[in-house]
Amino acid sequence: MPIAYSYVHLRSASTTQAALADARSLGTRMKNLLLGTTLGLVIISGYFYVTDTRSIVLHQWAVLPSLRWIYDDAEDAHEAGNKSLKTLYQFGLHPRERGNPDGAGDLTVEVFGHTLSNPIGTSAGIDKHAEILDPLLALGPSVIEIGGVTPYPQDGNPKPRVFRVPSQKALINRYGLNSEGADHVAMRLRQRVREYAYSFGFGIDEEAEQLVLDGEAGVPAGSLKKGRLMAVQVAKNKFTPDEDIEAVKSDYVYCIEALARYADIVVVNVSSPNTPGLRGLQRMEPLTNILTGVVEAAKKTKRKTKPAVMVKVSPDEDSEEQVQGICEAAWKSGIDGIIIGNTTNKRPDPLPIGYNLPSREAALMLEQGGYSGPQLFERTVALVKRYRTILDDGIEARPDLASSISKYTPSSSDQTKFEEEPAKDVSSRIEATTTRDAANLKPDTAEARESSKSQPLIRLPARNNPLSSNDSPNTSDAPTFSSSSHINQPSSPKNSGSPQASSLPPKKQIVIFATGGITNGNQALEVLEAGANVAQVYTALVYGGVGTISRIKEEMREQIARDR
Repeated sequence: MPIAYSYVHLRSASTTQAALADARSLGTRMKNLLLGTTLGLVIISGYFYVTDTRSIVLHQWAVLPSLRWIYDDAEDAHEAGNKSLKTLYQFGLHPRERGNPDGAGDLTVEVFGHTLSNPIGTSAGIDKHAEILDPLLALGPSVIEIGGVTPYPQDGNPKPRVFRVPSQKALINRYGLNSEGADHVAMRLRQRVREYAYSFGFGIDEEAEQLVLDGEAGVPAGSLKKGRLMAVQVAKNKFTPDEDIEAVKSDYVYCIEALARYADIVVVNVSSPNTPGLRGLQRMEPLTNILTGVVEAAKKTKRKTKPAVMVKVSPDEDSEEQVQGICEAAWKSGIDGIIIGNTTNKRPDPLPIGYNLPSREAALMLEQGGYSGPQLFERTVALVKRYRTILDDGIEARPDLASSISKYTPSSSDQTKFEEEPAKDVSSRIEATTTRDAANLKPDTAEARESSKSQPLIRLPARNNPLSSNDSPNTSDAPTFSSSSHINQPSSPKNSGSPQASSLPPKKQIVIFATGGITNGNQALEVLEAGANVAQVYTALVYGGVGTISRIKEEMREQIARDR
């Protein structure tokens, strides 16, 4: 019996210890589960916060200052930022615009036959070598512009060549169009298209590439995203003689032949202040020659839809003669649009008025190069208004230009008839016309009046001004910002009364992109109301970080809501 009792006692102790151990183990597992869950939630929340462009505190007030502290040279900081975006995109950790804020369609704009999700774009210089196209598109712009790209690789100007003016949120750069060359950039763009074709199920060969370029995937050939466009800016090599216009034109045409099939828009840069002699190409005669060659080359692009052609002009070429000459070159060459604005050689006064720059920044203002920053905004708006007015007056207002473009030659019968009629006086001609029209009129019967009721009426669209309080219904298919929304656009074409004007084909409105000093939503709306179709940003993105586009669009929506 003692042995049995001892045995039972030992077993009871063992069971108690096991129960205690199990309890401690369960508590440990619960703590680990709670800790793991909390850590997981923190990581997931942090992921969504870090990768959201609306995280202004992180991106503008932590990431950017860190980059500037680590990299004293502005160009080094820029390159580090681009490499970071590229790497993060490869792992799906890149910042992006979440929640589809453009889905409501309240900022849509029609450009070159495409309905874009919003009227905000990025200017060339952010992605010179087509390395971060998709990460840039993820930030929310509807248009991105890469480049400038030259025919052959060139290093640009010696470093340092980019300088920050922090108090003005401005930059001075003298890059000098550093480029990897058209062939190298084209190869990178071709690879991107083929990878997209593969993901779409077309394959990865040349035939699959062509299917995507021809629109079989349902996306633009350049951006590869619905509601977005990708522009490629091209320029001449520095060593190409400026006085040899045919050689200069060949540079641009070479770039078009290499790059146009992968772009929705090609931009001819004749306005960089950092390439000697380039701005001299903005005179009407050489510019017309160059643009005509580019347009002809773009029409030969090997795909179903051809890229639009734009020219980028300088804010410093602002005399009446210069602006008029550029517009005439645009009309004569048949380009589709003008980008108004680039960096300026001028040094504007600091903001706010009366502010004295720190000694270091004052010294930087003496550096050679193009200046970009908020001070350029007023000039940009003024130039957009001038260009829009001249372009919308159009060919009808210029009989001399109309005659050179229409190339109308009267037939022999028309000429004979014209020579036989001078003897007739005006009253005789009016009477003859009245008699002819009366003979062609239908009898005024009840049947004729009833028939006329079923004929459709032509309705002139009301001005679609996003800032107006118009309560008229607006269809979801109509873009918020269209060619009819410009405040300077005439309600009907002007009739110059010239015989040439009546023989011209319908006038094509030339699209305007505006860049220079745009930093917030109110300024974007102002430049759009002045006549631009798209507002582009560059320096604002450098100082505002990856959330700049989202912020500008949200400010636009808030301003539109206040003004309704």
